[in-house]
Amino acid sequence: MPSTTSKPDFYTGLQNNLDALREQGLYKPERVISSRQGATVVCDDGRTLINLCANNYLGLSGDEAMVKASIAATEQYGYGLSSVRFICGTQTVHKQLEQAISSFLGMEDTILYAAAFDANGGVFEPLFDEQDAIISDALNHASIIDGIRLCKAARFRYAHNDMADLEAQLKAAADKRHKVIVTDGVFSMDGTIAQLDKICDLADKYGALVMIDECHASGFMGKTGRGTHEHHNVMGRIDIITGTLGKALGGAMGGFTAARREVIETLRQKSRPYLFSNTLAPSIAGTSLTVLNTLSSSTELRDRLHANTAHFRSEIVKLGFTIKPGTHPIVPVMLFDAPIAQKFAQRLYELGVLATGFFYPVVPMGQARVRVQMSAAHSIEQLDQALAAFAQAGRELGLLKN
Repeated sequence: MPSTTSKPDFYTGLQNNLDALREQGLYKPERVISSRQGATVVCDDGRTLINLCANNYLGLSGDEAMVKASIAATEQYGYGLSSVRFICGTQTVHKQLEQAISSFLGMEDTILYAAAFDANGGVFEPLFDEQDAIISDALNHASIIDGIRLCKAARFRYAHNDMADLEAQLKAAADKRHKVIVTDGVFSMDGTIAQLDKICDLADKYGALVMIDECHASGFMGKTGRGTHEHHNVMGRIDIITGTLGKALGGAMGGFTAARREVIETLRQKSRPYLFSNTLAPSIAGTSLTVLNTLSSSTELRDRLHANTAHFRSEIVKLGFTIKPGTHPIVPVMLFDAPIAQKFAQRLYELGVLATGFFYPVVPMGQARVRVQMSAAHSIEQLDQALAAFAQAGRELGLLKN
């Protein structure tokens, strides 16, 4: 029997769903920026706002030195490769960047991807099969979840950051050939730092590998900014690191996986996002080399970022807001109700602060928030202006008593 639906029904259904999101206060608008990324940005309505919602941790996204490095790389290597890596898309700048990332992270080798999402999407299937087990933190990033779905390995999940449950899952996977524990180094919605020292101890006890996603850590976590593994003093004990060039490390795009040479060579031969995606633009690769050179010569940006973080965390609590505890530059200001989070973010915008409300399904139901992110580019004066806006919006919406 032929279908009774039609193309108009399809589009009407989509529009109805979009209308329902707007009515529920769950629609996610996009703010349009007409300037470089930075501590302040100019939006398309001409207003300049203090930017508290970018992953621009070290303030390098719009940095003049990085812009010049991008231009120089483009002049030398061109705009793009029109190819994948194994055909004719590998330039010296890509090999140099892979070597630099490996050295920076303390790993043997590195493979570049067009995005960190691709790095996580392409890491599991070439390395593990139905004889193996992947043991994943319950709050791992969507890209890790999607990558695991593409793999035939048995799947185990442990309660977020719960070492007792992780050990229980390791025991449950005891009959599997290879086991890999997978966790975000830092969890993007909460700023929670994974307990890598304890995870590595459990991995040693049960003969498991350890993989971490360092997208919210590379460049500024740890004494010299190497990442969460440096922060927890477990460099040399991590088997696989995935990460991004699109946050602290310059803020453009591109991802990577770093590991032992045999792991990386296997990914070069079998990882589908690598084999079937265009090569990372040479301007990004060249600029990323400049970023890593900058970070290897000084911890000034990292130190400024953590000073800004400590200031904002202390002052926002004094105002009476509830935040997720921690030390990371991600500061979730908890509002709990999705429409309130949207209204709060909109009022901040009107008061000159760019911040975003997050709600289900991005975060658990009833855990809506405005996620604030610090940058080394912020001045204390800018942060104090933003705090004043938080106080005013909080009073107006009845969230603060004073």
